[in-house]
Amino acid sequence: MEFFKLWLEGFAVVLFFMTAIWLWSVSLKNAGIVDPFWGLGFVVVSWWFAWRLWPADLLQAIILGMVSLWGMRLFIYLFIRNYGKEEDYRYQQFRKNYGAHRYWWFSFFQVFMLQGVLLAFISVSILGGIFPQEGGPNNPTIIAVLAAVFWLIGFFFESVGDFQMARFKANPQNKGKVMDKGLWRYTRHPNYFGDAMVWWGFALFSVYNGYYWAIAGAVVMTWLLLKISGVAMLERNLKTRRPGYEQYIQRTPAFFPWFPRKQESQ
Repeated sequence: MEFFKLWLEGFAVVLFFMTAIWLWSVSLKNAGIVDPFWGLGFVVVSWWFAWRLWPADLLQAIILGMVSLWGMRLFIYLFIRNYGKEEDYRYQQFRKNYGAHRYWWFSFFQVFMLQGVLLAFISVSILGGIFPQEGGPNNPTIIAVLAAVFWLIGFFFESVGDFQMARFKANPQNKGKVMDKGLWRYTRHPNYFGDAMVWWGFALFSVYNGYYWAIAGAVVMTWLLLKISGVAMLERNLKTRRPGYEQYIQRTPAFFPWFPRKQESQ
């Protein structure tokens, strides 16, 4: 089977998946359900790739397990965090701007299909790692080892960072305060840093397999995390509504973990 033919099949599967989630969102009157299904979408398309390439070798099974663990953890975490809460303020603002009746068609293209296209494109970094290369990989095994190390570091930062933040928010005494303990002491966004590392792990598996262009998925994911839906968007909001966040910015790296900077006494 050709690489790009299977990738296009994955595109179709993802768009069908996102359309089904959109129909559910219409019945719930809540477009915010798209957020937890982002991670699950990668699990779905990866299993489609694996099914079409069956039987799997050891590397394919390992990568499929990594994707499933990462995607299911993210899905469960976001689903529990959002369950029973009102629709996210971003989608409420969209509804207000476009009107209740026009909004659903707007959400289909601007929210669900846009995320579906991004999801399908980014999945190339997964496919590159599991698609068999004729004659087997020609690159040094150290690249595959490094890929696994990147993934493990990323999964640790993302899962532990999310757990620490959830526990912090669960304490009513922390309302309005800045979380600067645990991993959050060394980076303002350990979850986003971890997410990027996970995807560069998948990208390195693609490099090991000889599909160098497949790192494009990790590049796009990192760009989204830094400039669009992750760090940039969250920082704009927190700077204005969270007292003490400016001081947190001054002493704590934004993305790559490092020791806190010492602040000069006033």
